[in-house]
Amino acid sequence: MWVDTHCHWDAAEYGQASATWREQAGQAGVQLCVVPAVARSNWATVAAWAHAHGDVYALGIHPLCAAQASTDDVLALEQALRAASGDTRLVAVGEIGLDAWEPAQQTPQAQAHQQTVFESQLALARELDLPVIVHTRRAVDRVLAALRRVGVRRGIAHAFSGSVQQARGLWAQGLHLGVGGAATFDGAHRLHRALAALPPQAWVLETDAPDIAPQWLYVPRAQREAGVAQAINSPAQLPRIGREVAARLGMAPAAWARLSTANAVRALPRLAPWVAAA
Repeated sequence: MWVDTHCHWDAAEYGQASATWREQAGQAGVQLCVVPAVARSNWATVAAWAHAHGDVYALGIHPLCAAQASTDDVLALEQALRAASGDTRLVAVGEIGLDAWEPAQQTPQAQAHQQTVFESQLALARELDLPVIVHTRRAVDRVLAALRRVGVRRGIAHAFSGSVQQARGLWAQGLHLGVGGAATFDGAHRLHRALAALPPQAWVLETDAPDIAPQWLYVPRAQREAGVAQAINSPAQLPRIGREVAARLGMAPAAWARLSTANAVRALPRLAPWVAAA
């Protein structure tokens, strides 16, 4: 059995068929999914999904949604987290973080606003004793500096793609590293080096579905421009992704399934009763 520590079941790609996609993932052996929110507008949606389908969720403001977020949204997040404090399906503050990849987010003003929203959410996580699910695209060093500054020491660095040094820094800070479809590409040399350099206990599995398709689903840009549709990634792909990661780690798939699940519980302790019940 496998745990997907990051997927977006409320994404438009799944539409009205999301429950069917979830059933397929369950049939493939995925016992539990963590569904992070991205903005105030979908906090209620991810919570409702988790309760309806036996999954768990996180609440936060994604860095690419930070431009539309205000102080009121951060205050609303605090209220939502406090209101859900007794909900055992709430497992983290997330998806939060920094992103320096999108062109619209690369201005000094946008980056400064992202930083303010991010550190405000880190402070909430620390105050409420919740782990974080952190987005770090092109911003690992700044994320790590913020984690150290605010004093957050538990969670997941989602979709890790940095250097060995950055991986070791996050692991030393107490964060596990999320790995998924990107690791299945032969050319992902930097990620493969990080997988080889850190202990298997540092990693958790994720899909980021419907994004970050594994190699067997990926449609190259030229084909997409010619009209070939990009295949939709889903947590049903996690067992195959897990087997490929297991090979990189030199582990048997069953052993890696057990260890990656245990790692997920260490990163997000509120998973424990749901993993035990699955």
